[in-house]
Amino acid sequence: MTDDIFFSGIADLNARLQKREFSAVELVKSFSERLTKLGPRYNALALSLSDIAVKRAKQIDDEFKRGRLRGPLQGIPFAAKDLLAFAGYPTTWGAKPYAAQVFDETATVLRRLDSTGSILIGKLAMVELAGGGGYRTAAASLFGPGLNPWDVTRWSGGSSSGSGSAVAAGLVPFALGSETSGSIISPSAYCGITGLRPTYGLVSRHGAMALSWTMDKIGPMCRSAEDCGLVLETIAGSDSNDPGSAGKSFYYTPQYARQFSDLKIGFSPDDIGWADDAARPAFQAAMQVMRGIGAQMVEVSLPDLPYGPLADVIIGAEEASVFEPLIRSEQINSLADASQAAALRANLEIPATEYLKAMRIRSVLRQKFRELFGGVDVLLAPARYNVAPRITEPLDAPDPVRVPVPASPGMRRLIQAGNLAGIPALSLPCGFSNNLPLALQLAGPAFTENTLLALGREFQNRTDWHKRRPPQPA
Repeated sequence: MTDDIFFSGIADLNARLQKREFSAVELVKSFSERLTKLGPRYNALALSLSDIAVKRAKQIDDEFKRGRLRGPLQGIPFAAKDLLAFAGYPTTWGAKPYAAQVFDETATVLRRLDSTGSILIGKLAMVELAGGGGYRTAAASLFGPGLNPWDVTRWSGGSSSGSGSAVAAGLVPFALGSETSGSIISPSAYCGITGLRPTYGLVSRHGAMALSWTMDKIGPMCRSAEDCGLVLETIAGSDSNDPGSAGKSFYYTPQYARQFSDLKIGFSPDDIGWADDAARPAFQAAMQVMRGIGAQMVEVSLPDLPYGPLADVIIGAEEASVFEPLIRSEQINSLADASQAAALRANLEIPATEYLKAMRIRSVLRQKFRELFGGVDVLLAPARYNVAPRITEPLDAPDPVRVPVPASPGMRRLIQAGNLAGIPALSLPCGFSNNLPLALQLAGPAFTENTLLALGREFQNRTDWHKRRPPQPA
């Protein structure tokens, strides 16, 4: 197996499996060995499942021999964030109090992937409790700080830190992450991979750790927009075991995408002013590529609403309810980040009136976004306005002062706003600043994943940022 294999797309790997260039067992063994060897270097590996994966791969090879083809994910290894239950094996939620936790049921998304012949080879590290309570340091994890393959002195992003690192370093062809307020988009942007946050309710969360019932989402983190579409088609769908399920399926149909000239893309010209000085040329060049696709570019602004406080109250109240037994026990003191434990305790004191008020304002927010999407089809902004921070930097440090100050806030709160509204978003690598990845973010109305993916695929047809590889570890 050459390095090219480890950075190949899903469709290419599946085609080579069908041609018998290598077997599923050979592919799984190669990725498993790489994940086991290099995963700990990035603090990305929570649990290797190589033994059970090889047994499953033997079954898939038999299917190929018999001509039983299940689709593009058949025989493809992958790994999942360690908040997804896999029956009979530890699911730690990235936190010491749950290090020995074992469930007797497998998460719906993992069962759906298995049904198409995808092969789970490992569980991936995450920020403890998916960041519940907030955290000040990158080290807030049972597995240590997520290290960025582009520069191991930098953070890979949270809370899907292991998923970001593993895909970027070529340890797996794709991974599953989860997002409540940025945990797919941020690590995808920092690690230079493509990540999709689906519409709320499109993907079942049954068997996943709950953080915020009304905001949690599970999605793919991949090499390309094309791969995200292939994975989403498998994991999406109705599930009666998830009370938040939207009851909808998803079919990846790029051949039926709307004409790009018919699309209106909303953007804020002030976004470039909020980016780091060294990042601005890359963002400007990426915006020019987007313009070249042919969509109509329309200047817009986000509705003027308190996105941060809204998210803090809603997530805080819901996570306090989820983790109340932990918060009221001595085990909370074993969390890696003391400030996180303190915040969880404080969240138990959020009054019901504050939570209900926040939910009412959230209804207004959703209406404002429906009005905004009455004039545009897609929103475009930097996914993150700067590169990955150093693992030694406090994560709650104030934003740097921009001189001159841009005229408007631009789309800086699009991640929080999009999660509150429950809308999908796609993070696309778009360049580098100081040898670290940068990314654009596309967001659209609920259930418009195919539009975002079509735009993302066309952007990646015109650029090669998603094909860049981090330096190989010594």
